[in-house]
This record gives sequence, structure tokens and C-alpha cells, in this order.
Amino acid sequence: MTVLILGLLVFLGMHSVRIVAEPWRAAQIAHLGLTGWKGLFALVSVVGLVLIVWGYGLAREHPLVLWTPPPWTRHVAALLTVPAFVLLVAADVPGNRIKAAVGHPMLLGVQVWALAHLFANGTLEAVVLFGAFLLWALTDFVSARRRDRAAGTCYPAGTLARDALVVVVGLAAWALFAFLLHGWLIGVPPFG
Repeated sequence: MTVLILGLLVFLGMHSVRIVAEPWRAAQIAHLGLTGWKGLFALVSVVGLVLIVWGYGLAREHPLVLWTPPPWTRHVAALLTVPAFVLLVAADVPGNRIKAAVGHPMLLGVQVWALAHLFANGTLEAVVLFGAFLLWALTDFVSARRRDRAAGTCYPAGTLARDALVVVVGLAAWALFAFLLHGWLIGVPPFG
């Protein structure tokens, strides 16, 4: 569990710099340049992600079961991840109405993803992993929306064609991950 927690601290800590240390972040960007900052951000994030994956794998070898979710919760979780994938795609497709309405769809998508996985997993390591991501995403979403209001940020209204693109790509990505990659990468097929 120690490696998992260390990974979460590194990964989510780096992703929380803007929440807790905006002036420090701005100073680092001024010192390193935007490309240098992005490189440092990516490097620290990859290290954190590797530690999370490794730590979660280690923790799953000796799980501490807090509760046993009914089997149907896996299907509910799989369905909840559909909007999570659509929201993740909406974050990167310019000119869609989902981003215009939500402002930060990736953070909302992470919240839905984490909540879905908390619903379907009853081990301590799952609560630590998905609970940490849920708390971080909620905090970052509130912080980002507050920054938007302070800056008067408005997102373009978007078009129906872009909305359709977001939904189609989001559904395709969800299907690919749910039916192939989740079982292969995570070792747990959602529908198996």
C-alpha cells in the first residue's frame, strides 16, 4: 500500500500544483519556459503513474476486503463509465457544447470514473485509489471553475456536429476499453 500511496502523492500532487501553488507554478513556467514546465510535469506524472500501477498491483496481491459488492455493481460501473469516456473526449474536442456547459469535462469524467469504480470495488486499495482520484477531481473542478469565474472565462457554444463527434469517439473509446483493453491491461474484464 505504501507504493500506491506514494504514487498517488506524486501524481496527484503534481496535478494539484495549480490548486495550491499557482504563484509557484507561474514562477516555474517563467524560469523553465512553458516547454520545460510541461516536460517536468510529464516526467513527474509518469513517475507517479508508474508507482500507482505498481503499488495497486502489489496491494491487489493481498487485498483487504472492506465489503463485497453484489455482482450487478460491475455492470452499473461499466455503464457509468460511458459518460466518463464521453466527458474525457469532450475535453479535447474543440467547439462542443458539453465543454461549453461543463467547462472542465475531463475533471467531471474522472469524478464519474472514480465513483463508478468505488461502487464496484470493496477493497481498501480500491477505496484508496479511486477515493483519492475522486477527491482530487472534485477539488480541482471547484478550483478550476472558480478560476474561470474570476477570469471571466466563457467557452464557445459549440456545434451539433462537434457534439456528435464527441459522443461517437467517446462511445468507441469506451467499447474498446471495456471489451478489450480493461481485461488485458487491468486483468479484470468488466463483462467477464
